[in-house]
Amino acid sequence: MSRFLLVSLIMESILKEQKISTRRERLGEMTRRLKDAYDKMLSRVKAQGKVREEIGMAALMWVSHSERPLGADELCHALAVEIGSVNLDPENVPSINTLSDCCQGLLAVDKKASTVRLVNSTLQDYLSAHPDFAGRAHPAIAETCLTYLNFQQFKSPPASEPPNPIRTPFLGYSSIHWGVHARRKFSDRVKILALELFAHYGDHISVKLLLKHALNPDDFSKIECFSSFTGLHCASFFGIFEIVDVLVTREGCDINQKDCVGNTPLKWAAWNKHERVVELLRERGDVIPNIPCRSSSSPPLHSKRKREEKLPLSQDPTPESAAGDLGSKRHKPHCGL
Repeated sequence: MSRFLLVSLIMESILKEQKISTRRERLGEMTRRLKDAYDKMLSRVKAQGKVREEIGMAALMWVSHSERPLGADELCHALAVEIGSVNLDPENVPSINTLSDCCQGLLAVDKKASTVRLVNSTLQDYLSAHPDFAGRAHPAIAETCLTYLNFQQFKSPPASEPPNPIRTPFLGYSSIHWGVHARRKFSDRVKILALELFAHYGDHISVKLLLKHALNPDDFSKIECFSSFTGLHCASFFGIFEIVDVLVTREGCDINQKDCVGNTPLKWAAWNKHERVVELLRERGDVIPNIPCRSSSSPPLHSKRKREEKLPLSQDPTPESAAGDLGSKRHKPHCGL
């Protein structure tokens, strides 16, 4: 019997206990035993040799800290990115079987959903708090996403040949989620890579992918040109204080510029409840707080998308909705029992 099936059976047995105190006692005992078991399994991952250890640990980091479940091709391409490189070397892309082997059975491929997951939900909690990942997972993921977006093929793609999603499976995740990871934990390298991206951002394919994800189909279909969605709009959208702080001090920065859907940086920051960025922008004496957007409401969201597939955005159009910070409401990636 696998230890993961055993966990499910033990949990079922614990829930049958009538006394709350007995449940707590047995849960505490099981948690201690699980930690010891996971410590041993992670030690086996680290004992495989440098290359296999790096692949295994990186895969576990990605799956346990991603903003949504990753497809097998997405994960494999993410692990092939070398920070600071200008293009992806196809020979660096590992197979999903290699990842599974390097993770010593801690990963599983959900064939029905075509995603990679951890083999047990308790493993998610263990890895989220593990010192090997704490503090470095989110900046590492953000740096990988930004490096990918800065690849030469995305900076100047042929107008008649948009990126092939089969050949660039990591493009969607990078475009939509890099800023969420950057906001969770910032780094100097994230700053450098983000500013590099914003130097040629208006015509970048990631702008289209981000807005397609964030807006409802009707508003997105009305966009004729994406170039007015600047780096400042994007940084405000994600609520990345450190980058907004740099961009607003640059000569020629128009803090009130409307983007392709008629929204200013302040409006994006307020709508997404990024309070620190809202305060930073409002401190500027030249900011105009109530510029009307193109539509009659604030930035509309695609209400039909599942929560785990969306950025942490508010659907409440009232001014009060801009008072909080949704950064702490990240969902946990899907795990199986």
